[in-house]
Amino acid sequence: MKKSALAIGLATALLSSVAMAHQAGDVLIRAGGIFVNANSHSKTTTATEIGLEVNNNAQVGLTGTYMFTDNIGLELLAATPFSHRVTANVPALGANLGNVVSLKHLPPSLYAQYYFLDKDAGSRPYVGVGINYTRFFDAESTNPAITNLRVKKHSVGPVANLGIDIKLTDDLSLNAAMWYTHIRTKANFTALGAEHEVKIKLDPVIYFAGLTYRF
Repeated sequence: MKKSALAIGLATALLSSVAMAHQAGDVLIRAGGIFVNANSHSKTTTATEIGLEVNNNAQVGLTGTYMFTDNIGLELLAATPFSHRVTANVPALGANLGNVVSLKHLPPSLYAQYYFLDKDAGSRPYVGVGINYTRFFDAESTNPAITNLRVKKHSVGPVANLGIDIKLTDDLSLNAAMWYTHIRTKANFTALGAEHEVKIKLDPVIYFAGLTYRF
């Protein structure tokens, strides 16, 4: 009888000491490495076609999430500024100009998330949808063939999110996530003795791996 009572007491104490994960009122901070696969396309709207391609980049990523319920959260995505090189080619001349532009951007995104499974589960997959705002800055020509460069600074588009937290301790989880969004801009510049305007579409897939800490 005493052994049974002791066992029940220990089990009760153990269960009561386990902190609930991802429950209403929690704040989740995630930090880790983030990689942007730019997946860019360009279209020239002036006489001579000039193709522009935006290269990939990796930075430090940070997100903050507030859990309104055990299953619904609101997350803000941030990162250190991404730095991209832009390469150019002139199909009519069969010319590859190499790296012609460098620029930076910040892509803060805000989106609602739905977390699957129970708040006590050892892993919590989730999906999200919301809006992305991208700000381009520090655009510079890196090739003397490109002068008088101007880049549209703002882009707004939808963003979708997919991820999973795998619990390591009561407050610490391993996180993997990805995002997909649409970013649009345009570049005006002088090259080959003429003015050019090139519209650039980016449909980046963004990958993240890091840690989640629950406050």
